[in-house]
Amino acid sequence: MSNFSIPLDVTAAEEHLIRFLSVEGVTGQEKNIGLAVCDALKKIGVPDSAIRFDDVNKRIPLPTETGNLIVDIPGTRPGPRLLFSTHLDTVPLCAGAKPRREGDRIVSDGTTALGGDARTGVALLVVVAETLIKHNLPHPPLTLLFTVREESGLHGARELNPADLNGAVMCINVDGQSASDLIVGAVGQENWEVEITGRASHAGVAPEKGISATLVGALGLAEVKRSGWFGKVVKQDGRGTSNIGIFGGKGDKPAGDATNVVTDYAFLKGEARSPEAAFATKIAIGYKEAFVKAQNEVVDDKGDVADVKFSHKPAYPPFELGKDTPIVKRAVKALGILGIEPVYVFSNGGLDANWLDKHGVPTITIGAGQAEIHTIKEYVNLREYEKGCRLGILMATMDD
Repeated sequence: MSNFSIPLDVTAAEEHLIRFLSVEGVTGQEKNIGLAVCDALKKIGVPDSAIRFDDVNKRIPLPTETGNLIVDIPGTRPGPRLLFSTHLDTVPLCAGAKPRREGDRIVSDGTTALGGDARTGVALLVVVAETLIKHNLPHPPLTLLFTVREESGLHGARELNPADLNGAVMCINVDGQSASDLIVGAVGQENWEVEITGRASHAGVAPEKGISATLVGALGLAEVKRSGWFGKVVKQDGRGTSNIGIFGGKGDKPAGDATNVVTDYAFLKGEARSPEAAFATKIAIGYKEAFVKAQNEVVDDKGDVADVKFSHKPAYPPFELGKDTPIVKRAVKALGILGIEPVYVFSNGGLDANWLDKHGVPTITIGAGQAEIHTIKEYVNLREYEKGCRLGILMATMDD
């Protein structure tokens, strides 16, 4: 099958994309976009019985309107089941997006982000289904997975029941920019947080009677920097990154509310990432040791110190696929047919692929034109979107 024989209706593909970009569905509020996808699938001939929502929203620890959308398409020829995945949700900056075409791009009106991340994937999966059905193309059994809450913690993929994937043996995840980029792996992330409880005192009358939680936090961060655990981390036994994101008080309030009171409470929250899960944990422990050291440096006139409660837990696991993995070989073969040279990418950010791989389905992530994501400058490159659609159709129909 050559580039020119792939029966892609480019106009219909672009219409699907514009339609899905127009439906609001910020993370946790995916009901409307899910229903829009259901409607589109039914119109192209997918029976009601093949379309369902799982109950993952009952397991996600954040309010979530609906579960993952899962579509099972019977094969027209034998072969292992293929999974195609993408995510339904967008970041909050996409609320109210008004997409319009501008040359070879789709852009927003400049007041919001667009939502190409990952509505390009949503449209691509529908285009694949439509093309297979309309042209009666031979293909193995397929499952389409549209996840929820990807943007706020990869929850749809993390909490899904692997049995709902019906034994899929490999996955094509759509969540990237260039069709030539094959994301074959990604870092894992460890989240950490620390609560520091000091002692309030009048900062002018009796500062020595207070224990400043803010100072403990600041000294802890300074120690993290001195010890080489902040930002880009390169040690003899591993590499990764880390960051402090939140430094405040309770309930989104500042740490302290007056300059004349020694701060009695501070809350800090951050992350650590690494290609190796154990090293991400080691970075987090580096933070813990730094805060313990800072705890002992800040004392009141009686020698008392602040109470420091540090915790850390994995957010998502790392993974990396070898070039001989069947799904990687399938993608490379399809790109070759399209005359595109593959670029192997290891991502420094988490993807649904991290969890799908953990669930036992080796997953490669491809691009379909999303660009400048999470900003008001976001756009979709329609040429890359078209390439992505052709790549998806090829990967669904080509022989093993």
